[in-house]
Amino acid sequence: MNLHSNILGKGQTFIFLHGFLGMSDNWKTLGTTFSEEGYEVHLIDQRNHGRSFHSDEFNYEVMVADLKRYCDIHKLNDIVLLGHSMGGKTAMLFAVEYPQLVSKLIIADISPRYYPTHHDDILKGLSALNFDVLKTRGEADAVMKRFVPDVGTRQFLLKNLYWKEKGMLALRMNLEVLKDQVNEVGEPLPMHTKFEKETLFLRGDRSEYISLQDENLIYTHFPKAKIVTIANAGHWLHAENPTDFYNEVNSFLKDEL
Repeated sequence: MNLHSNILGKGQTFIFLHGFLGMSDNWKTLGTTFSEEGYEVHLIDQRNHGRSFHSDEFNYEVMVADLKRYCDIHKLNDIVLLGHSMGGKTAMLFAVEYPQLVSKLIIADISPRYYPTHHDDILKGLSALNFDVLKTRGEADAVMKRFVPDVGTRQFLLKNLYWKEKGMLALRMNLEVLKDQVNEVGEPLPMHTKFEKETLFLRGDRSEYISLQDENLIYTHFPKAKIVTIANAGHWLHAENPTDFYNEVNSFLKDEL
């Protein structure tokens, strides 16, 4: 089964991987911008997310295998690979397993360490959506508000809504499997793995996902890493400060040193 993607532009391959409960559409604006800069942008839905296939199997090993199959089908190499959060973990593991395919690696607001599960309220909110009763996005938002007070987070999550048929809303994600296997999202990069090429780690100044204590671990796995903090941004730094995010990524890609 192949992953769903939206391919934009021509040039060097630039793959974007979304985070947990996200989808490729989260990256459409930045992806379009980079496609206009001379890249062939691949905005990918990972398994159990967006328009990609649903599966009972869900972990970083199979998501890396999905991406390798996608690259084989599309004959991709010399890849710029960018991943946010869960997508960053997929990107890290892919880079250490297939370094010959990745020219530069960009990781957005995640480190290689283990993360405890912290999505309980979000998953409860999504589980509370009864589409036999709810008939509008506004009604769904009102239910989610009881569990997720932050409006930006709710808007991000409710992008998963779509009209399954006339008058019937549904979620694109495979919620039951993601709830059942949410512990997989926090799994660390395996010990003693290294990616020796240029890597950019971006963190939001209001996010706690990459701490000062994480920096040594990052350099252990990614000895050529550069760690940059994006101002006025939390975990969804590409949405909260897209200008600085774009500028840092663009500068990194144009730096041939």
